[in-house]
Amino acid sequence: MTSDAEPFLYDIGKRADYVGLGHEEQVEHIKAYVCKPSSVTDKAVIVIHDIYGWQFPDIRYITDLVAAEGYVAVCPDFFLGKKPWTSADHWAKFGDWLKDRDPAKVDREADVVLKYLKEQCSAKKIGVVGFSWGGMAVHHLMLKNPEFKTGVSLYGIIRDSDDRYDLLNPTFFIFGGKDHTISYDQIILLEKKLKQYCQVEYRIKVYPGQVHGFAELKPEDMKPGDKPYIEEARKDMMNWLKTYVQSSL
Repeated sequence: MTSDAEPFLYDIGKRADYVGLGHEEQVEHIKAYVCKPSSVTDKAVIVIHDIYGWQFPDIRYITDLVAAEGYVAVCPDFFLGKKPWTSADHWAKFGDWLKDRDPAKVDREADVVLKYLKEQCSAKKIGVVGFSWGGMAVHHLMLKNPEFKTGVSLYGIIRDSDDRYDLLNPTFFIFGGKDHTISYDQIILLEKKLKQYCQVEYRIKVYPGQVHGFAELKPEDMKPGDKPYIEEARKDMMNWLKTYVQSSL
């Protein structure tokens, strides 16, 4: 990555007025946001949204960022038109809301998007990244779908499955050290079980002092002490993709 690209990489964040550089497409039964790089490529990345959905400005900004690194980037609506979570919703109702938005039931949609990327975009090497809810979906896909070259799960792990450690593809797990939704004990258990059962490359990294969603914080919400970790996580994500999607591995 060139030095000219670094300011773009480090400036990811929530932007209420961000429209996006890509466009919306209908991919069979799924609506999707698609952004393509300036040059022709056979490499692609699926970006899976968090609970706030595929139209949220910050997830589109990240999708554009991925495209700027040389990938066809697509963010599909894995809620299939169902209402995303909003800041006005009450957390007491989150469990009911989640019942028909299971991150471990995205296989059909993932296959549809993979088909689109291969047939319509000539993609041959495809990775996937996901945030929170999307991070759990990435963990699931890394257990089930060998077509992906790699995955990056940002603060999302599957917790209620005994067979969640035998990954099929190289996977990078990113966590915040002060995440209220994922305890340090859960991260330690994940690392212990992956060492025991996983036969592919994986990495777990905890960023000290960081809360859930830290890698998506808007610039005005970044504390000076947190900014280096936020930038580091974003750069680590891109480097992982470069290793397993851009390279000839």
